[in-house]
Amino acid sequence: MENERVILAIGRIERALSRIETVKAATTAPQVDPELEKRHAALKEEMKQAIHTIDGLIARQER
Repeated sequence: MENERVILAIGRIERALSRIETVKAATTAPQVDPELEKRHAALKEEMKQAIHTIDGLIARQER
């Protein structure tokens, strides 16, 4: 039951990241705010680390 909640949470995170990437790719503004790009990259990296941590927790629980 707990694994299912974690898996669903990971799915929501991945879908949110996908939506962010889609919007980012669709943006046609000629000038990109460098500070916004920096914040986006930091958030993306933080999410990757969170997913990696969750994967590790799941793997340990499955052993």
